[in-house]
Amino acid sequence: MKIGVPKEIKTNENRIALVPAGAEALVGTGHSVAVQQGAGEGSGFRDQDFIDVGATIAPDAATVWAGADMIMKVKEPIQPEWMHMRSGQTIFTYFHFAADEQLTRAHMDSGATCIAYETVELPSRELPLLTPMSEVAGRMAVQEGAKYLEKLYGGRGCSWGEYRACRRRRWSSLAAA
Repeated sequence: MKIGVPKEIKTNENRIALVPAGAEALVGTGHSVAVQQGAGEGSGFRDQDFIDVGATIAPDAATVWAGADMIMKVKEPIQPEWMHMRSGQTIFTYFHFAADEQLTRAHMDSGATCIAYETVELPSRELPLLTPMSEVAGRMAVQEGAKYLEKLYGGRGCSWGEYRACRRRRWSSLAAA
Protein backbone atom coordinates (compact mmCIF):
# COMPACT_ATOMS: atom_id res chain seq x y z
CA MET A 1 0.00 0.00 0.00
CA LYS A 2 1.14 3.53 -0.74
CA ILE A 3 0.77 5.64 2.41
CA GLY A 4 0.94 9.42 2.29
CA VAL A 5 1.54 11.84 5.15
CA PRO A 6 0.83 15.46 4.23
CA LYS A 7 1.86 18.38 6.40
CA GLU A 8 -0.89 19.52 8.76
CA ILE A 9 -2.25 22.90 7.68
CA LYS A 10 -4.92 23.46 10.32
CA THR A 11 -4.06 26.51 12.43
CA ASN A 12 -1.70 25.78 15.34
CA GLU A 13 -1.42 22.08 14.46
CA ASN A 14 2.25 21.12 14.50
CA ARG A 15 2.00 17.36 15.01
CA ILE A 16 2.62 14.74 12.34
CA ALA A 17 0.50 11.61 11.94
CA LEU A 18 3.44 9.25 11.51
CA VAL A 19 6.81 9.46 13.25
CA PRO A 20 9.94 7.94 11.70
CA ALA A 21 9.63 4.75 13.80
CA GLY A 22 6.11 4.24 12.42
CA ALA A 23 7.31 4.86 8.89
CA GLU A 24 10.10 2.33 9.44
CA ALA A 25 7.60 -0.29 10.64
CA LEU A 26 5.35 0.26 7.62
CA VAL A 27 8.23 0.19 5.14
CA GLY A 28 9.52 -2.96 6.85
CA THR A 29 6.26 -4.74 6.09
CA GLY A 30 6.34 -3.82 2.41
CA HIS A 31 4.41 -0.56 2.28
CA SER A 32 5.75 2.62 0.73
CA VAL A 33 5.55 5.85 2.71
CA ALA A 34 5.68 9.35 1.23
CA VAL A 35 5.96 12.28 3.64
CA GLN A 36 5.48 15.87 2.53
CA GLN A 37 8.64 17.94 2.73
CA GLY A 38 8.85 19.65 6.13
CA ALA A 39 5.80 17.82 7.53
CA GLY A 40 7.65 16.67 10.64
CA GLU A 41 9.40 19.92 11.53
CA GLY A 42 6.73 21.06 14.00
CA SER A 43 7.20 17.81 15.91
CA GLY A 44 11.00 17.88 15.78
CA PHE A 45 11.51 15.42 12.89
CA ARG A 46 13.70 16.28 9.93
CA ASP A 47 13.05 15.02 6.41
CA GLN A 48 16.30 13.07 6.70
CA ASP A 49 14.86 11.15 9.68
CA PHE A 50 12.18 9.76 7.37
CA ILE A 51 14.60 9.11 4.51
CA ASP A 52 16.85 7.16 6.88
CA VAL A 53 14.05 4.66 7.61
CA GLY A 54 13.07 4.17 3.96
CA ALA A 55 10.33 6.76 3.42
CA THR A 56 10.41 9.19 0.51
CA ILE A 57 9.94 12.94 0.71
CA ALA A 58 7.34 14.50 -1.58
CA PRO A 59 7.75 18.15 -2.60
CA ASP A 60 4.17 19.22 -1.82
CA ALA A 61 0.78 18.11 -0.49
CA ALA A 62 -0.72 17.58 -3.95
CA THR A 63 1.97 15.00 -4.72
CA VAL A 64 1.36 13.18 -1.42
CA TRP A 65 -2.41 13.07 -1.93
CA ALA A 66 -2.19 12.04 -5.60
CA GLY A 67 0.16 9.13 -5.00
CA ALA A 68 -1.36 7.63 -1.87
CA ASP A 69 -3.83 4.79 -1.38
CA MET A 70 -4.09 5.86 2.26
CA ILE A 71 -3.61 9.31 3.77
CA MET A 72 -2.63 9.60 7.43
CA LYS A 73 -3.28 12.91 9.19
CA VAL A 74 -3.63 14.16 12.73
CA LYS A 75 -6.61 16.46 12.16
CA GLU A 76 -9.47 16.36 9.68
CA PRO A 77 -8.75 17.62 6.18
CA ILE A 78 -9.84 21.24 5.97
CA GLN A 79 -11.49 22.85 2.96
CA PRO A 80 -8.32 23.50 0.89
CA GLU A 81 -7.52 19.76 1.15
CA TRP A 82 -10.96 18.46 0.11
CA MET A 83 -10.16 18.74 -3.60
CA HIS A 84 -7.41 16.13 -3.15
CA MET A 85 -9.67 13.42 -1.71
CA ARG A 86 -10.83 10.78 -4.13
CA SER A 87 -12.81 7.60 -4.47
CA GLY A 88 -10.83 4.50 -3.55
CA GLN A 89 -8.57 6.40 -1.17
CA THR A 90 -8.61 5.75 2.58
CA ILE A 91 -8.20 8.70 4.93
CA PHE A 92 -7.22 7.91 8.51
CA THR A 93 -7.38 10.78 11.02
CA TYR A 94 -9.42 12.39 13.80
CA PHE A 95 -12.51 13.59 11.95
CA HIS A 96 -15.11 14.70 14.55
CA PHE A 97 -17.81 14.51 11.84
CA ALA A 98 -20.64 15.21 14.30
CA ALA A 99 -19.32 18.74 14.81
CA ASP A 100 -19.31 19.82 11.15
CA GLU A 101 -21.97 18.97 8.56
CA GLN A 102 -20.03 20.60 5.71
CA LEU A 103 -16.98 18.46 6.51
CA THR A 104 -19.12 15.33 6.63
CA ARG A 105 -20.77 16.06 3.29
CA ALA A 106 -17.43 16.83 1.61
CA HIS A 107 -16.05 13.49 2.69
CA MET A 108 -19.18 11.63 1.63
CA ASP A 109 -19.08 13.34 -1.77
CA SER A 110 -15.39 12.43 -2.26
CA GLY A 111 -16.09 8.69 -2.23
CA ALA A 112 -13.06 8.15 0.00
CA THR A 113 -13.19 5.67 2.85
CA CYS A 114 -12.84 7.75 5.99
CA ILE A 115 -11.72 6.08 9.20
CA ALA A 116 -11.97 8.31 12.25
CA TYR A 117 -9.39 7.59 14.96
CA GLU A 118 -12.01 8.43 17.58
CA THR A 119 -14.25 5.57 16.42
CA VAL A 120 -11.69 2.73 16.34
CA GLU A 121 -12.94 0.29 18.96
CA LEU A 122 -11.50 -2.91 20.43
CA PRO A 123 -13.75 -5.92 21.20
CA SER A 124 -13.60 -4.77 24.84
CA ARG A 125 -15.26 -1.50 23.66
CA GLU A 126 -12.09 0.41 24.59
CA LEU A 127 -11.19 3.32 22.29
CA PRO A 128 -7.41 2.90 22.05
CA LEU A 129 -6.79 5.97 19.87
CA LEU A 130 -9.16 8.31 21.70
CA THR A 131 -8.19 7.38 25.26
CA PRO A 132 -4.69 8.97 25.18
CA MET A 133 -6.10 12.16 23.65
CA SER A 134 -8.76 12.33 26.37
CA GLU A 135 -6.14 11.87 29.07
CA VAL A 136 -4.04 14.70 27.65
CA ALA A 137 -7.11 16.95 27.32
CA GLY A 138 -8.11 16.23 30.91
CA ARG A 139 -4.69 17.20 32.20
CA MET A 140 -4.55 20.30 30.02
CA ALA A 141 -8.00 21.45 31.17
CA VAL A 142 -6.67 22.29 34.62
CA GLN A 143 -3.76 24.26 33.19
CA GLU A 144 -6.00 26.13 30.75
CA GLY A 145 -8.48 26.94 33.50
CA ALA A 146 -5.72 28.27 35.72
CA LYS A 147 -4.39 30.39 32.87
CA TYR A 148 -7.73 32.10 32.36
CA LEU A 149 -7.94 32.94 36.06
CA GLU A 150 -4.85 35.13 35.62
CA LYS A 151 -5.38 38.88 35.30
CA LEU A 152 -3.65 38.87 31.91
CA TYR A 153 -6.54 36.78 30.50
CA GLY A 154 -9.38 38.63 32.23
CA GLY A 155 -9.40 36.72 35.50
CA ARG A 156 -9.39 38.37 38.90
CA GLY A 157 -5.98 37.04 39.85
CA CYS A 158 -4.88 37.05 43.46
CA SER A 159 -1.82 37.03 45.65
CA TRP A 160 -0.75 33.99 47.65
CA GLY A 161 -2.13 35.62 50.81
CA GLU A 162 -5.51 36.25 49.19
CA TYR A 163 -5.57 32.66 47.95
CA ARG A 164 -4.88 31.26 51.44
CA ALA A 165 -7.54 33.51 53.00
CA CYS A 166 -10.07 32.41 50.37
CA ARG A 167 -9.30 28.73 51.06
CA ARG A 168 -9.70 29.27 54.84
CA ARG A 169 -13.12 30.90 54.29
CA ARG A 170 -14.16 28.06 51.98
CA TRP A 171 -13.10 25.34 54.43
CA SER A 172 -14.74 27.17 57.32
CA SER A 173 -18.04 27.37 55.45
CA LEU A 174 -17.83 23.66 54.54
CA ALA A 175 -17.09 22.68 58.13
CA ALA A 176 -20.08 24.72 59.37
CA ALA A 177 -22.47 23.02 56.92
